[in-house]
Amino acid sequence: MENAQQITRDAAIKKIKKTDKKTRIKWNFTRNWPLHLMVLPAFLVVLLFQYGPLPGLIMAFQQYKPWLGFTDSPFVGLDQFAKMWEFPQSRQVILNTLIIASLKVLFQLIVPFVFALLLNEIRAIGYKRTIQTMVYLPHFLSWVILGGILIDMLSTDGGMVNRILGAVFGIQPIFFLGNGDWFRFTIVVSDVWKDFGFATIIFLAALAGIDPSLYEAAVIDGCNRFKQVLYITIPGLIPIAIVVGTLSLGSILNAGFDQIFNLYNPLVYGKGDIIDTYVYRVGLLSGDYSFATAVGMFKSVVSFILIMIAYRMAYVFANYRIF
Repeated sequence: MENAQQITRDAAIKKIKKTDKKTRIKWNFTRNWPLHLMVLPAFLVVLLFQYGPLPGLIMAFQQYKPWLGFTDSPFVGLDQFAKMWEFPQSRQVILNTLIIASLKVLFQLIVPFVFALLLNEIRAIGYKRTIQTMVYLPHFLSWVILGGILIDMLSTDGGMVNRILGAVFGIQPIFFLGNGDWFRFTIVVSDVWKDFGFATIIFLAALAGIDPSLYEAAVIDGCNRFKQVLYITIPGLIPIAIVVGTLSLGSILNAGFDQIFNLYNPLVYGKGDIIDTYVYRVGLLSGDYSFATAVGMFKSVVSFILIMIAYRMAYVFANYRIF
């Protein structure tokens, strides 16, 4: 008898919880419908351009011919993926992507971290905000614009950078955009210059969250500014640095299509070509849609796995989680 009553009570509690959940969802939607309406266009764009093309991934397993379509193109299984590893050019492209993306991730972590520390030590508020605005502005410029500026500045024929190097150091003109090693250097430096101001905001926000009483206690104990930075500021930034660094692993195969597409040329394909530009040339320009789809799918799957690993690492080492 008691067991039957307990079962009845449990069923009633579950029903109440289920009803409460439905009520909360309905109340939340009724209260926040303007926000849902505002998000709707972005949701439709993602649905159309991110999930709509997914059926096209079947091309990675076919020898796709546009005039035959998806249904009549011959199915070849994993041959396209095998071909990706057989071509030396494909392996070199993956290696280029890893090198360029890794350097970008590393310096996009170090430079904003150090710059935030230096900016935090400026006491003149107006001067501090002016510097922050100046380094933040390049983030809003398109690589189409910046690409044209860099091509002109780095030109061996009268470019401003080569002129300065020649006048100050007596160095012969350097072919920044035509030599593979210099091209990688140029790509990393220009990317850091463009985006480190935006990345600095994250660290400045973390600095604002450090308890001021810690600095007051340090002053009472006789700590100078250097020791305050060493024992309070830097430890306060380490957790967010771990989060930024680990989450950046998810983009280790994204070396920046816009930037490289606007700056590269056939002279630097050997060391400057990345997966995205390679897929563009092979797929759209050469018409090998199946092979390009296989390379792009490989990149997407690896990136997804890395994002999951990075998210887990951020939770383990910095207790960071979105949900």
